[in-house]
Amino acid sequence: MQSCDPEIFSAEDFLANPKKFAAFDPPVRLAVIGDPVAHSRSPAFQNEALRFCGIPAQYTKLHVPPEAFSDVLRALPEAGFLGANVTLPHKAAALAGVDVADSYAQASGSVNTILVNGESLVGFNTDGPGLARAIREEFRVDLRDLRVMLLGAGGGAGRGIAVQCAMEGCQRLVLVNRTLDKAQALAQELAPYFHSERLSGPAERIVAIPFEDADLRRELENADILINATSLGMKRTDPPVIPSSLLTANLLVYDTVYAGGSSRLLEDAAAAGARCANGLGMLLHQGALSFEIWFNRSAPLDEMRRALHSNL
Repeated sequence: MQSCDPEIFSAEDFLANPKKFAAFDPPVRLAVIGDPVAHSRSPAFQNEALRFCGIPAQYTKLHVPPEAFSDVLRALPEAGFLGANVTLPHKAAALAGVDVADSYAQASGSVNTILVNGESLVGFNTDGPGLARAIREEFRVDLRDLRVMLLGAGGGAGRGIAVQCAMEGCQRLVLVNRTLDKAQALAQELAPYFHSERLSGPAERIVAIPFEDADLRRELENADILINATSLGMKRTDPPVIPSSLLTANLLVYDTVYAGGSSRLLEDAAAAGARCANGLGMLLHQGALSFEIWFNRSAPLDEMRRALHSNL
């Protein structure tokens, strides 16, 4: 497969002549849209999946600032695109911009996968299901069997993960956010998923707490897995997500951050003896689910995994 030249396009370039993308050999028919987007590893494994499956198409990057996002979205059918992935900061705007969205995307408040259906745009969110598959693969346990503490539950990826945990019926969910009001509102919204005949009410199974050491320490005593959905750790100069003294060997720790392969949280967790994993598995599985949405067939997961890890 001959790659695009250049391998990243600006919004201006895309909007100036959307039809030119069909002239590449093979045609560019998929992309990840973000701001920034140069760091994205999605093209490496999506293009390998396309090559392996013999699909005459390729996947690129579109650098799109917020003010141009709506125009780029509406131009996808004209460009002959089959679909797109959407990353920061556009996921909420994508939900508002598609013509229809599935129930999980609506509940999570964001879209990360778009299917072009004629002139219509259909929105999905594969982040939560991708995380669930990654946790099952990394730790050999399902979300529904875990007591979860989720850091960064105020919106974005954190909200999607919280919705996934609720829909899967996890044993307990602790929502942690620096703006407590957002976590409390989400807890109230998700409370109906946690009603149980075995317990007196949903308050025992879903709680919202502030990002305070005392609260974290108390709730971690009753947690099986700690999931970081904040952006802290993407840069080596970031402060610690939580104090290392709160991490123990009995915890599973999953950091959705994958830049650089490790993070300070994962290093601290490993030093404490905890089993831990970074967000590459979530990236891989959400991308595989996107592939399945676009092509209505199973994704070649092993080939995608090899391509992703060789691109690190």
